[in-house]
Amino acid sequence: MKNLLDLEHKLNYYFNDRNLLKNALLHKSLGNERKEYKNQNNERLELLGDAVLDLIVAEYLYKNYKNASEGTIAKLKAMIVSEPILAKISRQIGVGKFLMLSRGEVMSGGRNRESILADSFEAILGAVYMDSNLDDARNFTLSHIKQYIDHIEENEDILDFKSILQEYVQKEFRTVPTYELIAERGPDHMKEFEIQVIVGNYKEKAVAKNKKKAEQLSAKALCIKLGVKYHEAL
Repeated sequence: MKNLLDLEHKLNYYFNDRNLLKNALLHKSLGNERKEYKNQNNERLELLGDAVLDLIVAEYLYKNYKNASEGTIAKLKAMIVSEPILAKISRQIGVGKFLMLSRGEVMSGGRNRESILADSFEAILGAVYMDSNLDDARNFTLSHIKQYIDHIEENEDILDFKSILQEYVQKEFRTVPTYELIAERGPDHMKEFEIQVIVGNYKEKAVAKNKKKAEQLSAKALCIKLGVKYHEAL
């Protein structure tokens, strides 16, 4: 195994109990090759880290996105704690070269496999939490993940335009939007749905591959027409 101090430098966290870090890097495949690791792997720390990550990210979003609906926060959190982002963080740190894998796993590209890297980040977070406390785990997590939160918030796909439109319409028009299916086109495997949203004399249409998306797009179009400042929903 490579020098763990190098990894600690990159993590910007130095363990009191370095065995926790070693355990976080121990992939279950190694137990198939070496008897001494048969009942040892990072899965328990990964489970713990997953729960800690969910708490830290949900807490951060709750405190910093005061206007966001529950649905928007849930979407944001799901994107932030997703496998691709966690794997990207692990790659930036260089976790892959420190992993303890079986020869077969190494030969099949395990050191760069997205699922293994994402799981390893969660295991390392679990190890940090066990080695310290929630405050240190929070600082560790946000130092690595904050840039992705900032990037994701620029993505309008996280916004629930139906909820934003409804809230605005109830306040300004004392009514609620209605959605109508205008047309359904194409074969079953390539269907498209055209949805129209109506608020009084205001109407907007949108087409998408499912009704839910078409409703969101038509709601967004009507938000724009009505001048709704939807970015304030974050």
